[in-house]
This record gives sequence, C-alpha cells and structure tokens, in this order.
Amino acid sequence: MTTKKKQKTMVKKKAKKKNRMFEEFLASTNSKYNINLLLPTLLEVTEGMSVTTAKAQTDQQPITTENSNRGCQPEEAVTDSNSDTYKQNFDLKVQNDVVKYKLQNVSESQQTSMKKENSTKICLTIKSHRGGSPSVEKNDPKPLTTVPIQENVVSHKASLENYEGKLCEEQRPSTKRQLSTESAAKSVSVRKRSTVKKSQEIVKPLSVASPGTQSGRPYLPAVSSSQRKPRKLLFSSTDIFSKVDTFSIQKGRELREQEVFDAQKITCAVTERGRNDVEKLRAIWIWLCHNIEYDLEGYLGLSQKICSSDEVIRTGKGVCSGYSGLCVEMCREVGIECVEVSGYSKGVGYQARHGLAEKRSDHEWNAVFVGGQWWLLDACWGAGTVDMIRKTFVKRYDDFYFLTEPSEFINSHFPDDKTWQLLTTPISIEEFETRPLKTSAFYPFGLTLTQPKQYKTITDDGEAIVSVSSSRLLTFSYEMRQRDPQTGALKQEEVDSSCGLMSVTHQGMKLRLLPPEPGAYEVKLFTRREGEPGALRWICSLELECPSIQKRQALPSNPYLNWGLAAGASALGVKDCSVAGEEAIVVGEGGECKVILHTSRPLMMVCELSHHELDATAAKRCLASQITAEQLVCNVMCPYKGFYRLSVFVQDYNSGSGTFQNAGNYLLHCQNRGLNPNALYPPDLGLWCGPGVRTQEAGLSHFSHTGAIVNAPQGQCNITFHCASPDLQIHAALCAELHEQAHFPLSRYVLLTFTDTSKVTVSVHAPRAGVYRLGIYGRKPPQQDYMSLCDFIIRSVCEKPGDPFPSVYSAWGRGCVLLEPRTGVLAPQSSESFRVRVPGAQRVCVVGEKRTDLKMNKSRVWVGEAVTGNATQLKLAAVTKESNDMHVLMTFDVLNLKNEQ
Repeated sequence: MTTKKKQKTMVKKKAKKKNRMFEEFLASTNSKYNINLLLPTLLEVTEGMSVTTAKAQTDQQPITTENSNRGCQPEEAVTDSNSDTYKQNFDLKVQNDVVKYKLQNVSESQQTSMKKENSTKICLTIKSHRGGSPSVEKNDPKPLTTVPIQENVVSHKASLENYEGKLCEEQRPSTKRQLSTESAAKSVSVRKRSTVKKSQEIVKPLSVASPGTQSGRPYLPAVSSSQRKPRKLLFSSTDIFSKVDTFSIQKGRELREQEVFDAQKITCAVTERGRNDVEKLRAIWIWLCHNIEYDLEGYLGLSQKICSSDEVIRTGKGVCSGYSGLCVEMCREVGIECVEVSGYSKGVGYQARHGLAEKRSDHEWNAVFVGGQWWLLDACWGAGTVDMIRKTFVKRYDDFYFLTEPSEFINSHFPDDKTWQLLTTPISIEEFETRPLKTSAFYPFGLTLTQPKQYKTITDDGEAIVSVSSSRLLTFSYEMRQRDPQTGALKQEEVDSSCGLMSVTHQGMKLRLLPPEPGAYEVKLFTRREGEPGALRWICSLELECPSIQKRQALPSNPYLNWGLAAGASALGVKDCSVAGEEAIVVGEGGECKVILHTSRPLMMVCELSHHELDATAAKRCLASQITAEQLVCNVMCPYKGFYRLSVFVQDYNSGSGTFQNAGNYLLHCQNRGLNPNALYPPDLGLWCGPGVRTQEAGLSHFSHTGAIVNAPQGQCNITFHCASPDLQIHAALCAELHEQAHFPLSRYVLLTFTDTSKVTVSVHAPRAGVYRLGIYGRKPPQQDYMSLCDFIIRSVCEKPGDPFPSVYSAWGRGCVLLEPRTGVLAPQSSESFRVRVPGAQRVCVVGEKRTDLKMNKSRVWVGEAVTGNATQLKLAAVTKESNDMHVLMTFDVLNLKNEQ
C-alpha cells in the first residue's frame, strides 16, 4: 500500500471515530436539540462547505458527517428505501452575521412539509476549501431559511464540554489540519428546542471568526477590540520563550542539514516541546525568522518571486507572501487558526511624500487566534531588514513583530480590510500616512512622541520643536538631511549640527530644529539605553518643511548633539548644574560667566570652548577650571559677540589615565562686544585653578580667596592659607604675558611669608595692569622637583606700576616677616625705617656704605633706621644661634626709579 493510500485510510478511520463519539454524545442527552451551526472549529474541516440534511423517525438519530476532497461539487439527494430517512444537500451562507441555508432540488411544498415536521433533524456533511467562495449564488430565486444563532447555553453544557474534551484528547497526537481547543471551545451553540418560543426571533451576531462573503476573504476577528487583553497578560516577556527559541533554532539547523523540506515534518519537529498554542506558535515564528531570508532579487524583479511554501522552504528565501503563506500552513499543522492579511506597510520602497490611496497594497502578514483573541505578527519583518544601498538582506531578528499590540502595529501596517486593525476605532489610510514613522525600536524604550503628532511638520518662523518623553535614562541623537528640490531625493551629506539644539533629561528629549535654508528635510531620531555599548538605534522619522528662515547669529557646531547636562552625567558623578541647558546662557556685560557642576565624588575636568572667530590657542586662554571635592567650576571669557559652545568632560579623580567623557554642553550667548582679546586668561594655566582637591591633599586649607580669580584694583593683593605639614616646602611664582618688559623679573613682584602658626601669605605687586598667573608649588624632601598645587589668576586694573619686593635668599625662612619697608627699591641718599621679625636671630643688621644694627623691641621685632647714601644695594643680614656666621636674608636695590623711567 502506498503512503498516500495509508494516509487516506488513517483519515477515514479518524473521521469514523469522531462520528462515533458524537453519536454517543447525542444519545446520552435524550432530548431534542436544534443544532444551530457546527462551525469548522468543532469537526475536522478544510474549507468550502456542502451540507446534508437527514429526516429520521426517532429523536436519537445521530448527526453524521462526511469528509470529502477539495473541489467536490454538492452531492445529489439520496433516499434510503429501507428507512424513513433521506439525505438532502443544501447550501450554507453567512450574511450580516446570520447563518442561512437553502435546500437543493426540493420543491416548495416539500420544504413546507419539512418545516412542519418537528422530528426533522439536520445532519451536516461539511466539505470545505480554505479561501473558497460560498456555494449560494446571489441571484438564486429560491428563498433562504434563517437559522438563529443561540448563545448562553445552560442545559447539558457539561455533556457538550465532555464531548469536546474527548475529541481534543483523541485528536491531539495527530494535528493534521486540526484547530486548537481554544477555537473549538467557542464554536458550538446547542439549545433545547422546547426552550425557544415559536414567536421569538433571535438573531445574534456571530461570536466567532467566520468566513466572509467575498471570494478569498479571510476570517474576520470576532472579539471586540474594546475587550482586548494586553499582551502582558498572555506572556510577561518574550524571555520566557528562551528554551522554546533555542530548541526551535537548533531543530531548524538540524533539519536543514538533513535536507528536510516538508512543512508538516518541520512543524512537528520544532513544536515538539510546545506545551500550549502560544509556545507552538512561538516555535513556528522563530523557525520562520531564522531559516527564511527575504527574496530581495525577486522583489527587485531580478528573478521570479519565491512564494510557494515548498519553494520557500527548499530555497530558504521568500517575499512577504512566502512568509505569511508558510506561517498559515505551519499553524494549521498544530491546530492554530491563522490567516493572511494583505495591506500597506511603511517598509522597503515606502515614500511618505506619495499617497497610498491610489496604489495597490504591497505587503502581507498574519493574524492568529490564541489566548481567546486575535493577534498580529509579521515574520518577514521579524527576520531582518533590507539594505537598499548595498542591495542585500540583513539578518537581524526583531522580536517586536511577534504578537504585536494592534495600537503599535498600525503605525507601520495598514490592512486592506480595516477590521484587521483590531482597533476599537479604526483609522483611515490618510491618517495612517500622516502618522510619524516609528520603528520597532521605538516601543521597547518606553517612548512617547509628544511633539509633533504628524509625520510632516512645518516650521514656525524658521523653527520647529521635536520632543520625546521617556520613562528611563536614554542617550539620544538625531540626523537631518535636506531633500533635493528637483528630485525629492535625500542628499548624502547631513545638515550641520549647528542647525539643531537638543537637550536631554531623565524625562526625555527636546530638539529645536533651525534649518539653514528653505526646503524639505528628513529628520531621524536615534537612541539607546544610557551606558550601553554599541550604536544608537533608529526610532523615528519625521518630515520637516521650511518655507522661510529667520536671520540669526550663527550657532556653533556641536558634535556631541546634546545641549545641557548629559543624560548619563549622574553615572559619571555629576549631580546637577548651576545653569539650565535647554536655553542659551546669557553672558554678562563683562564678557565672563561661570558654569558650576555639583559632583557626588571627586572628579577631574577639562573644558572646550568653540566660536566661529575663536582659534584653538585663544580658546584655551578663555577657560579656567577649578576642581574641588564637591564641585567643578568652569570660568569662561567671551572675547567676541555671538554664540559659544562650552563642552565639559570629566573622569574619576583616581582613575589615572582614564578617558574623559562628555558630561554636558552649554550654549553661551554674548550679546555685547565682549572683552579685549589681549585681556584673556594668562597662558599655560593648569587644571588646578584656585583651591581644590590638589591643595587639600597637600595639607593646605583656609584660603583667603576660595575662587580661582583674584581681582587687585590697586595692583596689590595678599593670599593667605594654612599649611598643616611642617615638612612641605612652598614656592610661589608669578607669570604673565606683558607687552612691555618690566624693570625687574616677575619673581621680584611676589613675596612668600611663613609665620610660626603655619600661616602662609603670598603677597603680589602687579608691575602693570593686566592678567597674571600666580602658581603655588610644593614639595616634601627628598623630592627634588616642586609639584603644582594650584594657580591663581591675578587681574590688575591699576595703571600705576607696582614696586618690586626685595630679593629673598634661602636664609629667609619660616617665621621671617618683613614689616617695613615693603618695597625692594630704595631711593638714594635717604633714611629708611626697617622693621623685621627674624626668629632665633642673635643679631640683625642692615649693611650698606656702613652697617646699621637693628634692635629688638618688646614685640620681638627688630627695628632701626638705615641710610642708603650712595650705595647701590642694602643687605639685610642676621646672625643665628646655630651659627656665628652672618647670613644675608634679602637685598634692597638703591635706585632712583623716576630717573630710570
């Protein structure tokens, strides 16, 4: 016996077994029933129906069913001469949610007799062909008899459920063309005839999916979209399918190696471990997405499209109809109701600027009935994407299109039949086209596009706003390209980043678009979870129409795109900022501003300033950063009018040679003339301006000036602080870029004084008006080199030249204080008062043309008068207890500065 004959024999045996079970069920009820309708979900059905009626003498005559091959015509009427039972064919039709039947080859008198006979029972012989057209012709003159659909059955409900359970249990091992128990459970309504009043006409809408009245029309969803359950009630996350997914992928690989190309065998193999319909459907979906590639050559017309299931499996390629058709066939093998849905999509070849209403639909996907309601899926889009530039298919599994929520599916898929939108209020194709293009990545990020609401938006006064709200911290980016005004094609080069101002917060993103010229633009948005590696994912596309632009000052380019505090700044250790980044920071009349970042841990910081007239060297002289344990301060100078970009980069203080990461970008607006470029901060400023982490580590504290900038209106200033370490050697140096050379080296204009109480005073006399760098250095023996502790910026506006200090020698140590004179230049032929404190000195004197000894007063200060005479220099010297030798502490120049000038 051949394989086909064996299969036919098995099918007949199974059919007889089902009929016998149903006979037992009816015999056990012992009541008269009006069988309203036995839908295909109860019995083994293919599609397209012819029905047989039977008249019997007894109420217990069972309803029998007969299966036939596809394409069979309705059977002729058959009469059994040995009994009062005859068979008659009639046609079924579903019209306006009402089931109607018409007897074939029966006169009207016979029909009237049959209606009056209460003992008449109907035997359904269901023959079907999926996708076939109804057998009743529209212009048939014979009347149709209406059979009401009965619901809310109470009597003998348990018996019916018992039958259904036995039937499903018997048929589960062989699921050839069998529908699921979920579909079977909703397919039969049985009610006692005695409980129905003769005068009562009950016509209710179908409660299940039923064939449409148009040729080839798929089943329509019956569950109201307003009663839909969310996907999370069907399964919390696709992660629960990890074992099913792994098994299906592995089985698919094995079957491919074994060259198994039969849909039935493949389905049985990959769904072997599926415990329910959802898991079996998942296994089918995974197999389709991982074993079938998109037939791009067929789509482009380079070869014949691969659509048939056999060819799709054998070649491993197919267009969208190949995916959807194979999905239907595989679902049928495991008893899952699945149909193909045709319609429009915003996929390959979609052009938003061209209307869809006048075009033919271009895509097919599937609808499946699981979990008590219809769901949508698209295995073609789940398998990957098409790179039209390289003309290749990119395998990229996309879990989004598995049982997608209809409210999200409608943004990219519009069915020809609006019923398959599965929405409470279906949308029009015009609304479908006007909606923003959201990709599958948009929804998993928990995003909401708050503005604009439509795909195409028109600028207002040359500007447009795009805002997205999010439920988590994300990194955003965007891309804007202008369309060619002649062809409408997108240009290859992107619009400069200066044409957009994007700010990102924990609540979402706001993008202010400023097109550089009138025209049409495409805007794409990208995102990823903050801190995750890899490229950002495309989430949305918009069309921007700019009729005119507003004249404005040029904005600086921003390669980091985001303005304000970066979304991931908190992870970097930055808590907040002293200024908001959504709008431009207005710079004051002085051309200076300050940006402060509050930190949760010690950080290092470097800054970058950009302006179209500012070169890199000058930009460095416009920044002064101060780093403390709790905040980062960036002092900025704006020498030109216009907009600036300030970018801040941070890394952990103890990270060593780590990478600095962008923590924020700020738009500065200098509305005034700005500063003189010659008045910038001094060159060679270090990272450590003002007191901070470095000085704290060295043991320096209680600074008289806590900021990095010290203003000296009179050209003089004293900076004091405490030094906790007696071993720390302090050095101070003054530097400046002077256009006129000073009379003395700049080292003469700074004096370092140590007191006995660990207080340190750094005195500065500015030789001329200008900006100076005061460097504080320190070292501990046995260190040979001094280490920079901090820099102060000394700004003097005094036009009067400052006097230098005396030249200091190594003997001038801790505790030595010069009280008078405070200048290092003395006039000739003059008498000068000296007051000086020298701890441990036995004798202190001033040596010029002659030696003058100073005397110690009650305050332990050495005092006296000394005459300069014609000497060119006076020396202050002392004899200490440790040595009888006299050591020079400092020297004073005797010079007539007026004559020198």
